[in-house]
Amino acid sequence: MAESVLVKHFSTVSPCASPRSGRKKAQQSPGSRSKYQVSAPGHCFKRVTLTKPTFCHNCSDFIWGIVGFLCEVCNFMCHEKCLKTLRSVCSCLAPTLVQLPVAHCFGPAGQKKRFCCVCRKHLEGNTALRCEVCELHVHADCAIFSCGDCRVCHQDGTQDRDVFHHHWREGNIPSGARCEVCRRTCGSSDVLAGIKCEWCGITTHAACYIIVPPVCDLGRLAGVLLTPACVQLSSRNFSKMHCYRISESCQNELDHLDEVDSQVSVPVKESQPASTPDSGKQILKVSDGDDAIKRGNFRLVSIPRITKNEEVLESVLRAFYLPDEPKDYDLHEYGQPPLQSEDILNRNGNPDNKGIFKDCVPEAWVLRARPQDTEVVNIYAGWQKVGAPYVSISISKNSTVDSVIQEVLIRLEKQAEDPSNFNLVEVYMGSRQVQRQVLPGQEMLLDKLKEIRKVSLRQMNQTRFYVAESRNSRVQVKLLIGGLPPLLDKDEYSQLLQEHLAVKSHLMATTHVYGSQGALELQISCFSEAERVYMLAKDTAVCNKQLTSLVIPEILHNKLERGCCPLLVFVNPRSGGLRGRELLYNFRKLLNPHQVFDLTNGGPLAGLHTFREVPHFRVLVCGGDGTVGWVLGVLEAVRHKLVCPEPPIAIIPLGTGNDLARVLRWGAGYSGEDPHNVLQAVDEAEEVQMDRWTILLDAQEMSGGGEENGYLEPPKIVQMNNYLGLGIDAELTLDFHHAREEEPEKFNSRFHNKGVYVKAGLQKLSHTRNLHQDIRLQVDKQEVELPSIEGLIFLNIPSWGSGADLWGSEGDCRFGRPRIDDGMLEVVGVTGVVHMGQVQSGLRSGIRIAQGNYVRVTVTKPLPVQVDGEPWIQAPGHIIISAAGPKVRMLRKSKHKQKRSAGLREARSESPSSSDGGQ
Repeated sequence: MAESVLVKHFSTVSPCASPRSGRKKAQQSPGSRSKYQVSAPGHCFKRVTLTKPTFCHNCSDFIWGIVGFLCEVCNFMCHEKCLKTLRSVCSCLAPTLVQLPVAHCFGPAGQKKRFCCVCRKHLEGNTALRCEVCELHVHADCAIFSCGDCRVCHQDGTQDRDVFHHHWREGNIPSGARCEVCRRTCGSSDVLAGIKCEWCGITTHAACYIIVPPVCDLGRLAGVLLTPACVQLSSRNFSKMHCYRISESCQNELDHLDEVDSQVSVPVKESQPASTPDSGKQILKVSDGDDAIKRGNFRLVSIPRITKNEEVLESVLRAFYLPDEPKDYDLHEYGQPPLQSEDILNRNGNPDNKGIFKDCVPEAWVLRARPQDTEVVNIYAGWQKVGAPYVSISISKNSTVDSVIQEVLIRLEKQAEDPSNFNLVEVYMGSRQVQRQVLPGQEMLLDKLKEIRKVSLRQMNQTRFYVAESRNSRVQVKLLIGGLPPLLDKDEYSQLLQEHLAVKSHLMATTHVYGSQGALELQISCFSEAERVYMLAKDTAVCNKQLTSLVIPEILHNKLERGCCPLLVFVNPRSGGLRGRELLYNFRKLLNPHQVFDLTNGGPLAGLHTFREVPHFRVLVCGGDGTVGWVLGVLEAVRHKLVCPEPPIAIIPLGTGNDLARVLRWGAGYSGEDPHNVLQAVDEAEEVQMDRWTILLDAQEMSGGGEENGYLEPPKIVQMNNYLGLGIDAELTLDFHHAREEEPEKFNSRFHNKGVYVKAGLQKLSHTRNLHQDIRLQVDKQEVELPSIEGLIFLNIPSWGSGADLWGSEGDCRFGRPRIDDGMLEVVGVTGVVHMGQVQSGLRSGIRIAQGNYVRVTVTKPLPVQVDGEPWIQAPGHIIISAAGPKVRMLRKSKHKQKRSAGLREARSESPSSSDGGQ
């Protein structure tokens, strides 16, 4: 590569992207030596010779020729012509763009090609992370240099806003995405290019987005979206993982990371020397403060063996993404005085007598800021609703917090206000947790800055100071405690909580009790007590059953837009292999994460309880037929506590059979469709009614002397949505169920699951069961004579066994045409495994036996039974099937083309999530 020409420049930052507290100077990149004028701050460009095909990060076009310009801090590459139109801010100044600090929820990254939002390099290996709520993708060792700039998804009482602006995120957008302004392609699969709003999904070039109106209209999904202004949550002591009910298993996969806000070190072998005699480079292990020293964390910095001290400091500042001048810092050897620029450590015949970094470096160094007598601090106004305006205050050794507050109020034209009614709040905008601390009025602010820098220079770069009104806001933390014994009253539940959790009754109240679900809501008026109860409940078992504990937000239904019908999403991540997990991730990004619920973390009750006061909403269930039945069962149990007792339900099929989803046109199984298009289809789906049936299983011993000598099971009631099977059909389902329980990790695809069914069927070919001799059937109180069959199936929907038409399409004057809302059950028989295979291949249909709305089956010996795919062995007795109250409202996918009300923008651009649909 040809000799590099350094190009370093830093321009003035706009008020809405202002720097945090800093030195009394214009902030520039380390060692600024300006030659080329660039319009974006923080970058440290050098001219480089290109040796392989390269794309511009600004316009995403190919860089023709052999000359490009590379930022030495964040690896931004661009054309020379793009330097004048550059708008992308360097990673070292990312904290200056934060409008409202919100922490990220990091989890393991997906498999698709992504680029780090900090160093802009390709993510690969097992150390890549992604935020579960927004589009932030980073390397594990880059995560600490990203700041808390996630989406604002709720109001927490600190800086509530009614108008929301676009939330821009750079890069990792579809390669075919087009700019909203110039209509040219702005995405790329080769580099981190283009920006996208994470609410409405519009995409633009980094140089074009300033033309876009700042207010976000939430895009095509506005009608199903739960806007942040409608959600309130007091979350001071809870991480975002807890607030969004993100499973702790995601966090457990990140064991290679240190705990919150720790600095990730780059591992090196203990035996590896800092340099080798024959190399022209040497490696420094540098820490940025006491915290990194304590944890043993460091950054590896590569420098030439013969170099000036100032150039070493420049390299170290770039490694820590610090946008400051080298003259304000010293590099210390552990336990040694700082290295001075006039010290000649290793001249090596250099005639100019300038400081040269010594040849034999020590093992580790620490970067320290030089103490200053005065500094300029940017103080933000905590009451502003839009943007992040600030005032710059010069502080000295005598400047106290109270004096700074008084000066800020004068500068903001609030001199009539009483300064005692305001606080100065230190806000650390860490990528994993945003920490707020109210500073005492008599604390010396300059000493506070020195203290922060001594702990961590990186932390100082991510710290802001706000002047905020001191308000005694009412604390209301709502926890949903589940896993309790069912059917107890309020006093009995309170006694259990007192016994196992030692709750403080004067700090909490039980506001809602769901006896049938063994759950209740606690409203707690103390943050520390809420945190204690939350953590303790997760480690407590009652009656040998583990408790669950969830932080529940409050939906302000009076702030919902007129005509708004938000979508409540339930996802079973264990269904469909890894597709359930990816759908959960995609829906959290496309919608408000407060409306997306993981069914393995608290079940359906958490979502229904959260939406209890929403007047109109729809439900989307992502899972198999068993998951749909689970949600419908809980909805039936708690509908009397919902303002919208009968929300219509749509399905994304993730199971094996997915018969109900087939009938409602949602398909045979989810195969990676764009989640954004799926949500649009749900919004445009039509409502239909569906029958639901109650099955009473009244087991009675029919031989052996009755109750005196035989075992009598208590009656059991189950709900049926699809079908009930007795005999060979249920026996195959039971064999599959046992095989899945023995090796659950193998059952992660529909293809494998159906293969297990086929294997179980082949093993039953020679099996003969004269089912007609073991049962008696009554339909609408009329005895029905059974033919010679091995299986009896009761159908509520015209799909069975993964889409087979068991009833058949032939006309029959004895029976009406089956429908899912006709209030009738179809009774069909099969003669064996061969007959079932012929039905599934479309060669035959079942044996039509009866049609009615009340069925009674008398079983004379133990038989396998399955309801909607859930099998068991039923003891002798009676099985009674009757209608289960009102019909349920389902959503059927529309046959018509999607509405064109979204305009040309949605028709011309790719959907916001197409890049993640199958991650």
